[in-house]
Amino acid sequence: QVQLVESGGGLVQAGGSLKLTCAASGRPFSSYTMGWFRQTPGKEREFVSALTWNGGKTHYADSVKGRFTISRDNAKNTVYLQMDSLTPEDTAVYYCAADFPGHQLPVESAEYDYWGQGTQVTVSS
Repeated sequence: QVQLVESGGGLVQAGGSLKLTCAASGRPFSSYTMGWFRQTPGKEREFVSALTWNGGKTHYADSVKGRFTISRDNAKNTVYLQMDSLTPEDTAVYYCAADFPGHQLPVESAEYDYWGQGTQVTVSS
């Protein structure tokens, strides 16, 4: 079992930045691929970014490429999502997720084994 807790969401103006944090506990964190997804009301959960167990490989959705950066600190059991140049279209609940084993970069939410409770990000125009 892995428990995931997101933090760092909030309200920001367009063009601003936020850094989301996901703290993990339970099974060895370094065994997992970690991903970020987001969801708005009435829509399916959307892939944002993922990185492998050691951060050696990353993948981003086209909509966030060049603006968002995913990273992890296995010593702190934490994964981050730095979000820059935010737009109102980035408004959503953001979720972190863990997938075992940690060698792949799945983009489908069904591939992930564990989920956090989500943190709201709101970007005002």
